[in-house]
Amino acid sequence: MSVNFRPIQALRLWHDVTLDIVREDDFDLSQRQMAILLTIYLEMPPHTVRGLAKRLNVTKPVITRALDTMGGLDLVSRRRDDLDRRNVIVQRTVRGSLYLEKFSDRITRRLAEAEAGGALP
Repeated sequence: MSVNFRPIQALRLWHDVTLDIVREDDFDLSQRQMAILLTIYLEMPPHTVRGLAKRLNVTKPVITRALDTMGGLDLVSRRRDDLDRRNVIVQRTVRGSLYLEKFSDRITRRLAEAEAGGALP
């Protein structure tokens, strides 16, 4: 599907999906946490704290704090790298996969609603 958004339409879609999340989810991720989560799930592993910090252009403590929260929600897990004990490997979880599947379903649904309602060109 190829859709050309005007800026206001892109913002409206983001707004609607964000409202769905705020209203319906058990937890609420920050923009930074969502960026980290999406990076872990959309880019090829392995993912390390150091690698995520570099990719997002933030410090390792910033990544660690975000992972503490997301790990507590069981969206990601961490373990020491067996080959290099200085590295911490960040891994996907089933709950994290389900959360992002639900998130992508919301985006798809909202996009379909906007197209059906004539809100998109």
